[in-house]
Amino acid sequence: MKGVAIAAVLAVAALLCVGIAVANPPLLQPKQYEQFCEDQKISGTGVVDVSTSIIDKKIALEYYNVMNGDGDLELDQTHVYSQKAEKLKRNVSAINDSKQTPLNLYENTKMTYSGETPLVGGKYINSKAFYGGIGADIQEMYSVNEMEKDQTTFFSSVAPAYASNGSPNDFNNALRRAGTNDTEVERLMQGIPSHLIGIDTKNTFNGTWGTDAKWHKIFTRI
Repeated sequence: MKGVAIAAVLAVAALLCVGIAVANPPLLQPKQYEQFCEDQKISGTGVVDVSTSIIDKKIALEYYNVMNGDGDLELDQTHVYSQKAEKLKRNVSAINDSKQTPLNLYENTKMTYSGETPLVGGKYINSKAFYGGIGADIQEMYSVNEMEKDQTTFFSSVAPAYASNGSPNDFNNALRRAGTNDTEVERLMQGIPSHLIGIDTKNTFNGTWGTDAKWHKIFTRI
């Protein structure tokens, strides 16, 4: 009988331990609007190894920029990224009549290189369709003993300001009514492109350089 009583007491103690156990609630990730800035001003001779990548599924952005070599390098390069495009406005000669345009990514590169060892590199920027982008991408690849480049890369994935005042159908109907009235279309779009991807390049080189750009739209939704 004594042994049974001890077992009963232990069982009660075990139940009490289970009863007071408390699990901590999971921490919620704070809402953020990410921004990123990288500014490089480099001049020297030796091994070159530079790499920058930006990936954001929310705005369907994939961006990679890499290069490596061994020679004389002068590099003045800036990367600026903001998840909220209205916080990043730049003048780009290739778009919007050089007016300030809201962008998610702006990259400007001025570079000269010379060396017996080729400078090998590449750039890839993609509005990834899988994450809601338009599926357009641009690639640049090179292997050069000499290069002098002035290049601007830009990306934007934002909804027109008008769309926030109504449903997407309201916005599409308004565009249809505007037809070929450029003034009305510009008012509706508020000067903000829905999707924008591009590279503006001025380049002289000795070696191999190439670029590939594509945008394939198979279906159109009306």
